[in-house]
Amino acid sequence: MNWKEEYKSFLWILAIFLFAYFMPLDNNKFTSAIFDALNLTKWYAQEHVLLCLIPAFFIAGTIAVFISQASVIKYFGAKAKKWVAYLVASLSGSILAVCSCTVLPLFTSIHKRGAGLGPAITFLYSGPAINILAIILTARILGMELGIARIIGAVIFSIVIGLIMSFLYRKEESEKAKAQLAMPDIPEERPLWQTSFHFFVLVAILVFATWGKPNSDTGLFSFIAKHKWMITGLFGLFLSTSLIFIIKLNKFLVILGTVIVIILSLTFSQTPLIPYTSAIIILTLLLSFAKEEANQWLGESWDLAKQILPLLLIGVLVAGFLLGYPGGGTGIIPSYWISNLVGGNSLFANFFASVVAAFMYFATLTEVPILQGLMHNGMGNGPALALLLAGPALSLPNMLVIRKVIGTEKTIVYVTLVVIMATISGMIFGAFY
Repeated sequence: MNWKEEYKSFLWILAIFLFAYFMPLDNNKFTSAIFDALNLTKWYAQEHVLLCLIPAFFIAGTIAVFISQASVIKYFGAKAKKWVAYLVASLSGSILAVCSCTVLPLFTSIHKRGAGLGPAITFLYSGPAINILAIILTARILGMELGIARIIGAVIFSIVIGLIMSFLYRKEESEKAKAQLAMPDIPEERPLWQTSFHFFVLVAILVFATWGKPNSDTGLFSFIAKHKWMITGLFGLFLSTSLIFIIKLNKFLVILGTVIVIILSLTFSQTPLIPYTSAIIILTLLLSFAKEEANQWLGESWDLAKQILPLLLIGVLVAGFLLGYPGGGTGIIPSYWISNLVGGNSLFANFFASVVAAFMYFATLTEVPILQGLMHNGMGNGPALALLLAGPALSLPNMLVIRKVIGTEKTIVYVTLVVIMATISGMIFGAFY
């Protein structure tokens, strides 16, 4: 009998029992925090899972099946020049308007396919942190100085943190590099442009389906927001084309599924989630009965969903209980505590803002209105930048999944680096502004 594992199980059971035994249900703050946790989970399920995570799982499955290990190694592994690997990692992350949770399936896939730890971590940070839409929104609502500081800090962060992680685990990475260098170059089974087109279409669906409404009613961003479902539908037609000519699914079944979605789109034009969800179900069914690569695509996507969704659920519940949910309750920790603790530009204020932001969950773009409220209540400019650099890239659910992919030690090092660099950046920015 493995007593270490048995004691671990016993401690978990004991902790749950003690929590249930001493649960202060007569305390209004406690019951309100439970409601906040459930509210955040409901909001997350309604606003985030269908629009963000499910497309992200299909994109991750595409990486795992259609993008060969040789291609990943070519751009992110030992065979790539360092500057190319980190540049591609930071730029490929920045084109995705994703949050700290949506980027996880993509990070898991490229890491599994042989990407070096440094470029993979750069991608992991850059996806949610170097979000062009969020940076523009930051500059417009919170000020140009904070917007510029955010993009400079995030770009530098993504590369520096990746380089530090690669250096700290250089022995392990060196062994992986030797194995990769010994691998022969295997030609791609299909032209690169076909794989790129399929990948681009899925990314476009993710980006436009999650496109947020800007403050202004004029301009390009406003136009896209008003017509986002029409644009998403257009890319849905491109996906149907890709399924027929690139993935080689049954032409009749793909066309039938596309016609059904178009009819639903016209019938339920005011509730676009109905045709959108139907499209996901039809795609899943088509891949379920397909063979070879197409079926593997669904299998890889499902494997990632099974690994990630339970951890995200636990993390979102805990984050909601502790810190509340966007635009609603404050959780068990009163919001005025946070506002009072992050005024000014002291080391503690910046460090506290970084730590709280690292554990709190921010959906794409929601960090800006939350920060606007905190700054209105006295939050300093330095801690504000620290929150922007640590918050979108990290969250408690994010950490739980990263730990499963790269291990506890590397996760702690990664989180610590983000918090330290966010704190230092906040202090420097706060000293000037």
